[in-house]
Amino acid sequence: MPFLHGTFAPAFFRRAFFVLIGLLALATSRPRTFGASPPVKPPALSQAGKASPEEAAKILQQFRQAGIPGEYFLELELHALPRRGEERVFRGRLWGSRNAEGAITRVELTDAANQTHRFLVQNGERSAVWKFASGEVKKLGVAELFQPLIPGVEVTPFDVQMPFLYWPDAVLEKIARTRGGRPSNAFLFRAPEGFSRQGGEVIAARAYLDTQFNALMQTELIGKNNRIVKTFSLLSFKNLDRQPVPKTADYRNELTRDKTRLAVKAAALNLRFPSATFEPASLARDADTPLRAQIVSLD
Repeated sequence: MPFLHGTFAPAFFRRAFFVLIGLLALATSRPRTFGASPPVKPPALSQAGKASPEEAAKILQQFRQAGIPGEYFLELELHALPRRGEERVFRGRLWGSRNAEGAITRVELTDAANQTHRFLVQNGERSAVWKFASGEVKKLGVAELFQPLIPGVEVTPFDVQMPFLYWPDAVLEKIARTRGGRPSNAFLFRAPEGFSRQGGEVIAARAYLDTQFNALMQTELIGKNNRIVKTFSLLSFKNLDRQPVPKTADYRNELTRDKTRLAVKAAALNLRFPSATFEPASLARDADTPLRAQIVSLD
């Protein structure tokens, strides 16, 4: 996919986001130097250019339908950065594709005890998450979506899946700036009726879609007390074969101030995996990986 006058085409950025399906702009938290001058606050954005309800619905529809062509493979690191304590690094792998329901992602992570955890994440209107544990494949309930992928990290299956992007009760609130300073359409998604009774820990979510590229730059999960409980921020891209691959993203617990940084270390694009790779039963088996010659380092 080509560049347009030195910038990425709009579809370019939308597809790049779906490389990680949310596993992936400024960092969500940077310590301020003592005595430094406070940053200059950008001027408020005019709401005159705010999209109509019909236009807002079209923006969401285009975003939901976007996706990277072909299948891909990523090598990942999750850097657990607690507010207090030492950094810990966990490694993992990701296989990505699309099916009739939407984007589908297979994730494999190794915890501190050297145990491997496998997940299959189906995105779309009929989203679902499966996990292989204790010798069996299990479909996760709503409450289980809010448990860490592995102990010690702030990333949950809900964060990877981002099902709120398909919740039907969506409203374009305003045009706002993300932490990177770019203007974005701020959409509020209210949780479906009964979600909390099933164990859902959020009542709504806010997503910021760049007004120029319609790319997801930031999200906020809103708890039952109407307080923001977690944020996601996309930090950086890396260009690979003229395809922008999200390279780093932050997941921050706004209650504890603990943070996990996702770093994509290597990638392989335009692949073909056996169809069984993205079936729940396949989580009980190792998945095929690309040849080393096909995997490109992003460092």
